Order: sequence, then C-alpha cells, then structure tokens
Amino acid sequence: MTSKNNLDQSQKTPVSQNGRSRRAMAFILGLAAASPALFAQTPAATLELSHPHSYPYPYESQATDAASADGTPLTITLQDALERARVNDPQYHAALTDLGVAREDRVQARAGLLPGVTYNNSFIYTEGTGQPPACALSSTCPASRFIANNGVHEYISQGNAHEAVSLTNFADYRRSSAALAQARAKAEIATRGLVVAVTQAYYGLVIAQRKFSTAQRGSTEAQRFLKISQELQNGGEVARADVVKASIQAQQQQRDLQEAQLAMQRSRLDLAVMIFAEWNQNFSVVDDLQTPEPLPPFTEVQAAGRKNNPDLRAALAALAVANHQVTAAWGGLLPSLSVDYFYGIDSNRFAIRTNGVRDLGYSAVASLQIPIFSWGADRSKLKQAELRRDQARLELSHEQRQLLSHLQQFYEEASMARSEMESLASSAEMAAESLRLTNLRYQAGESTVLEIVDAQNTLTQSRNAYDDGQMRYRVAVANLQTLTGSF
Repeated sequence: MTSKNNLDQSQKTPVSQNGRSRRAMAFILGLAAASPALFAQTPAATLELSHPHSYPYPYESQATDAASADGTPLTITLQDALERARVNDPQYHAALTDLGVAREDRVQARAGLLPGVTYNNSFIYTEGTGQPPACALSSTCPASRFIANNGVHEYISQGNAHEAVSLTNFADYRRSSAALAQARAKAEIATRGLVVAVTQAYYGLVIAQRKFSTAQRGSTEAQRFLKISQELQNGGEVARADVVKASIQAQQQQRDLQEAQLAMQRSRLDLAVMIFAEWNQNFSVVDDLQTPEPLPPFTEVQAAGRKNNPDLRAALAALAVANHQVTAAWGGLLPSLSVDYFYGIDSNRFAIRTNGVRDLGYSAVASLQIPIFSWGADRSKLKQAELRRDQARLELSHEQRQLLSHLQQFYEEASMARSEMESLASSAEMAAESLRLTNLRYQAGESTVLEIVDAQNTLTQSRNAYDDGQMRYRVAVANLQTLTGSF
C-alpha cells in the first residue's frame, strides 16, 4: 500500500528537493554516457544535421568490402555511376542498337536509288543433233535439239548496270531518313531516362545511409534514456511505467535500425546491378546533396522544353515516317521504270575475237511496269498507311499537350522541393532542440515519458523528412531535364 501511495505521489505531485538532486545526478551521468554532441544545440549539432559524406555501413557490407582484392572501397560519384550505367544498362543499349539499325536502313534505302552493278557469268551447253555429212551444207538440217538457245555452246560473261526508278523508292529513302531521326530521338529519351534511374538509385543509397545513421542515433538515445529511467526508478523517483515505456521505445528503435540496415543493403544492391558489369559491392558513394543545383526561371525551362524535348522530336519524326509510308503506298499504284545495260560476251566461244570478229558488245533494256490489277492489295496498303498517319497525327497532338503539362508539373515539384528544404532543415534543428529540452524537463519532473518518446520519434521523422526532401529535389530536377536537357 505504501509503494502504491509513493507511485501515485510520484506521478501527481512535484518531487522533493532531495529527489531533484538525485535526478540531476542521474541526468549528468546519462549525458556523460551519451555522445557529447548527440542532440545538443551546438555547432556539432549543425554538422550532424548536414550529414557528413561517410556513413557507417551494415556489418555484413563491411565484411564483404573487407574481402575485396585490395580492401579499399571504390568511391563512386554520380557522374561515375552514369558513365558506368551507360556501358552496362541493356535497355539503353537496346535504344542505341535501334539507332544503328535505322542508320543502316537509310544506307540501304539510299543504295536502292543508285544504279547497281553486277557481273554475270554463265555457260549454256545444248546437246547437238550429230549432223550427217550429207546435211552439212543443207540449211534444212537442224543444228541442235533446243531451238530456244542461241547455239550448241553459249558463253555469257557480262557486266550489268541496273537502275529502277519509282515513287516508292524515293518515298522509302525519305521514310528511312525520318525513321533515323525518330531513332535518334528515342536514343536521347533512353539516355535521359537512364539519368533519372541512376539518380534515383544513387541518391536512394545516399539517403538509405543517412537514415541508417539516424536510426543508429535514435537507438543510442533510446538506450540512454532507458538507462536513465532505470536509475531514476531505482531511486524511487519515477514509476515502473516509465521504465516499461522506455524499454518499449528502445526495442522499437532497435527494430527500426535493423530495417534501415536492410533498406541500405537493398539500395546498395540495386545500384551495384546498374553500374557494374561484374558483381561488386565494395564501393562507396559521395553525398553531394548539400549543394543542390540551381533551378532556372520557368520561362527558360519552357523554351528549352519546346526546343530540346526528345519526345516531341520522336512524335514529329513518327508523323514524317507515316507520311512517307502513304507516299510509298501511292507508288504501288503508279508505273515504275527499270533500265538495264549489259556489256561483255554473249557468244558461241569464250573469246574476245572469233575469226577476226570482236565478240565484245553491249545491249540495253528499258522496262515500264504499269500496275493493272492486284485484287485490291495496293489499295489496302494505301489504306493501312493512311490509318497509321492519322494515328501519328493524334499522338503528336497529345505529345504537345503532354509536354506543356509535364513541364509545369515537374517544374512546380522541383520548385516546391527546393523551397521546402530550408523548412525541413529548420524542423530537424528544432526537433533536436525539443528533445534536449524535453529531457531536461523530464529530469526536473515537469514532463512525462510519453513526451520523451514523442520527441525522439519527432526527431527521427524530421531528419528522415529532411533527407527525403533533398533527394526529392534532385529527382525532380532529373525528371525536368528529361524534357529540357541539361540546364
């Protein structure tokens, strides 16, 4: 009964002067056991908020790094990560492959407009009739069994220059040029998309390391407060409920630390897959989030988006491709001309001269093909091309509207993220100060354990929100630059 009265009195009435002395002594011992600049409002706290470039890694990661060849982690900057990802990313290389294929398609289409030269060699042997001597001078005796051939022996060795002229050939060349422009635009889209993906993965690891460091600090503070509450309970100055609550908080902080460690390791693995051709986890990243790049005015961003947007260029090129496909389909309904020029030997003997007569000669053939009837196939091809052209026009109009929408959305997000960083930094500083003051008030018996726990959680959330805000700005700028290019 006496202990219950003491418990109730400790919760409802101010502590005595002797109790305050014991609390002050326990508070001093707790501060001595903790890091001197853990949450104090000193220059050290400012450095702590700015998050230094190096962060402790999980124990498993340290073991992996220690097992590397030279034992020294490779330091990777964002530019290093981008260069490595350009070498190793398969989707980016697929876009480059499509660009190379489109370039060769144009070479082939251009070759189709120019004369082609081949050299043909053939020998035709026809079984003779075996003429009797009496028919040797008679013109009525047959000379061979197959009258379609020019002689019993026919040697052909000729060069052939061939040229085909049609509307379809010219349209195919122009279509291939437009397709090349489209492939270039898609390669640029892939390049900028890769920058966004690498930026997210790179700063995702940076932020994961920051959150792991914050979780470590939170766990250390929770353990320190648990020790203080136990000492105060032993002195009869606080209730058992305070120790229980502090113990729960310490366990929760330990679980959060494990989760942060797992998230950091996952982020490291995601980035390693993107930037290394061979499996490697022995690397560190540089934290440069403290120096955000400037954001230009919206008018400059809008002008750059209209000029340098690869999605818009790709849509324009797709419309040009569709238009040239319509022209090529019309070419299938119109006449086409082909010209062949032959020079060489077409003789019964394989020789330049026979009985003083020169066997070398030439011939030319011109053909005009006029389409008459194809069971509607040519008209169907024209209809298909017109449908693709209409779809390309619709996509171009949609892309133009989407460009204006995305420009404004990405710019507003980047602008808001940049303006919020100062507020988030101030909130984190005030949360650290709030925890320090709440600790003092608790030692003086003026606050409860719930206020301590709330202050600890608020500090962790404020620090994480500040880190997320810095990453949000970098990713928002990367998304904006997919539309405008580099500022």
